[in-house]
Amino acid sequence: MGATGPAAPAGLPKGFRGAELGWPELHRIPHPPHRLPLLGDVLGADRRTPVQDSMRYARMLGPIFRRRVFGKEFVFVWGSRLVADLADETRFAKHVGLGVANLRPVAGDGLFTAYNHEPNWQLAHDVLAPGFSREAMAGYHVMMLDVAARLTDHWDRALAAGRTVDVPGDMTKLTLETIARTGFGHDFGSFERSRPHPFVTAMVGTLSYAQRLNTVPAPLAPYLLRGATRRNAADIAHLNRTVDDLVRARRAAGGDGPGNGDLLDRMLETAHPDTGERLSPENVRRQVITFLVAGHETTSGALSFALHYLARHPDVATRARAEVDRVWGDTPAPGYERVAKLRYVRRVLDESLRLWPTAPAFAREALRDTVLAGEHPMRRGAWTLVLTTMLHRDPEVWGADAERFDPDRFEARAVRARPRHVFKPFGTGARACIGRQFALHEATLVLGLLLRRYDLHADPDYRLKVTERLTLMPEGLRLRLERRTAPAASPSEPGPAGAARVPVPDGRVPVPDEEGRSAARCPVHRTGD
Repeated sequence: MGATGPAAPAGLPKGFRGAELGWPELHRIPHPPHRLPLLGDVLGADRRTPVQDSMRYARMLGPIFRRRVFGKEFVFVWGSRLVADLADETRFAKHVGLGVANLRPVAGDGLFTAYNHEPNWQLAHDVLAPGFSREAMAGYHVMMLDVAARLTDHWDRALAAGRTVDVPGDMTKLTLETIARTGFGHDFGSFERSRPHPFVTAMVGTLSYAQRLNTVPAPLAPYLLRGATRRNAADIAHLNRTVDDLVRARRAAGGDGPGNGDLLDRMLETAHPDTGERLSPENVRRQVITFLVAGHETTSGALSFALHYLARHPDVATRARAEVDRVWGDTPAPGYERVAKLRYVRRVLDESLRLWPTAPAFAREALRDTVLAGEHPMRRGAWTLVLTTMLHRDPEVWGADAERFDPDRFEARAVRARPRHVFKPFGTGARACIGRQFALHEATLVLGLLLRRYDLHADPDYRLKVTERLTLMPEGLRLRLERRTAPAASPSEPGPAGAARVPVPDGRVPVPDEEGRSAARCPVHRTGD
């Protein structure tokens, strides 16, 4: 992205430009008090929680502010009016910010980490977008049910043994297996392991290292992080080997493999509809890593936060469970279309993503010289970090009680009454998360299944602590389970007349064949998406 602005300072990833290079009136933007020479705004900051530190400064300094850390100047924006202007795709585009650029050694020009000028981003997007169509999603649904059954088997064993469950750990297992099965026909065996799969360990290592790079002076990083750099190289090598083995097995299987048109098949076999171009082997590896990492890390966090709030708010859980009982009845495995009917459960998920969007920020850069919201001049190439966690708490939009958990904020009339661009858990514009429909369908389905099967009990002594590794996750969250009695079928929500029951491939979970039902809207499409 160097072509869009001044050259990057030596030692920093390509694309980084200090705010002083792009904001002519930077002096007008407030910064924390007690700024130190050379070190910057480090007093009271914790290198392990940069997002939560920035949230604290945001409350202190207002809807636009700046921070300087080891000579790097960052501008943060969270006011809804400013973010709405940044969403203008004719004037602004995605910026690969410093934390994301630090992931390029592992993900290269994958969908998430590509610079806008790199052609492989658009090629991969156009080839893979049909993999998230309604028809593709309906096919993934069957495998999502199968993986969810492995989770509930695991939780049933914990309940029988009188143990609490490790929510973040188990949600990570669930979402890794889901994206691996649906996207790449692979089984990591996560629920059969007593420790995290080595892929997860390597993935967490690369994310943590990428964030840690932001907390030390760039010239000193090779010396201060020598050991961490060696471990990161080993983590990247493990991720690469895992994906190379997966791709090699698929190529060897040819048409007899488990893909059946999944994401990996599309990467290997599908040409661009207009140009006929195909993804290179290196680009396939980068896209697979991108999907495996991004496809499970953020969704596991979203599910974990939602389960935390459900356990802390029994009234909300009771209302959500009643909806599940009414809509799904005693259907052993709800069909694809029925997930869309869990409107209140979806509100619970949305409200959890409002308070703790697991991808807590996204960066935007100016495509030309412009003035942000008529107030702040920006040169071409200037960029800013949108602090999503605070956008979702802007009292001008969400009210004085914005910190309170309330799923009714996402009741349809309330959504229509709010301005656009105030709810951005998946980023914005052309580079927004391509898998958001997949993630939201999976999460809504899993929450419905867990609510129907269990009562969730929080530890009264637990206080939410959020851990940061570029994404957000509740730390140390454990819940006590109580098994519910299966509900009676609701006469108001019968299954489709004469619906056939077709088995999941392993024969464990029957799935109703809902072909022929009236076409429903996409289960994750809502006003303002």
